[in-house]
Amino acid sequence: MGMQIVRYKGNSDIRWGVLSGDRVIHIDNDASTLGGFLKEGLDQARAALEDVQGETSPLNEVELLSPVTKPSTLTCQGANYSSHREESGMTAARPEFNLIFGKADSALCSHDSDVIRPEGVNFLDYEIELGLVIGSEINSPVDVTNENLHQYVAGLVIMNDISARDVQLPEGQWLRGKSYRTFAPAGPYLYILDEDEYPKIHDLELNLWVNDELRQSANTTQLLFKPEETLTELSGVMDFSPGDVLLTGTPGGVAMNLMKEDMEAATKITAPLSEKVKVFAESQSGNDKYLKDGDIIRAAIKSPDTSIDLGEQKNKIISAK
Repeated sequence: MGMQIVRYKGNSDIRWGVLSGDRVIHIDNDASTLGGFLKEGLDQARAALEDVQGETSPLNEVELLSPVTKPSTLTCQGANYSSHREESGMTAARPEFNLIFGKADSALCSHDSDVIRPEGVNFLDYEIELGLVIGSEINSPVDVTNENLHQYVAGLVIMNDISARDVQLPEGQWLRGKSYRTFAPAGPYLYILDEDEYPKIHDLELNLWVNDELRQSANTTQLLFKPEETLTELSGVMDFSPGDVLLTGTPGGVAMNLMKEDMEAATKITAPLSEKVKVFAESQSGNDKYLKDGDIIRAAIKSPDTSIDLGEQKNKIISAK
């Protein structure tokens, strides 16, 4: 069975721990980054679980922080579920290429942080995603397969790819539209997989609620470009380091819903920005699914048999002051 790793505030410092039931066992590791923790912390976590005489705290009495830390390269897959492609005005079938973009690590926040709506953003959206946390250096092309995925991926984490649609689409600014501070809730746990659990990556249930209304519900069996295929492709382009995260895409059920012609008009490169903003706003008029101040987003990922459980996020939407 895998381990649930947490990062939390101690009395005067930030600590790493491993869950055992409803208690956090302190890990004697002072790494300031997730990448640093992964070097020695996993062996320490296993030892701590075996020796329950170590320092512990009740889980409900500690303040959990994002297990993913800066610096971390957040690499994202776009439109990687047919259901999300359809609602975004695209064809449902697997496309000819894997859509890849980036998200700034300054967007990272904890699983229960407030998500801040930037001034001027009117179409704020949610996107539950499975995050794969890289566990080893990748600095040359590699052939990642189901059989060796454990050599490159250390564990799993819930990510929410919060998106300002009125920046992302009319401006074509995916990085900016998805990188405002607090736009990447992560955690609450980093689930470290045992080697025999890796096949379950392909059978995890994703669910997201807004104000207790189920909005997104899917299974990773539906991913169009699989993790091993994507890491193989990207290894020929870029480097990865321990603590980096691959966000594998969001399923259908987001607030945004576009007809094909509206998507094309709202993203046309040669069209004036004012025209694209107008088209997008008109296409979404009457759509009450976008996030409003005070809304509560909950997100959870687990295996059908619950042997893998990434915990649950709960984030409130607030306006920038």
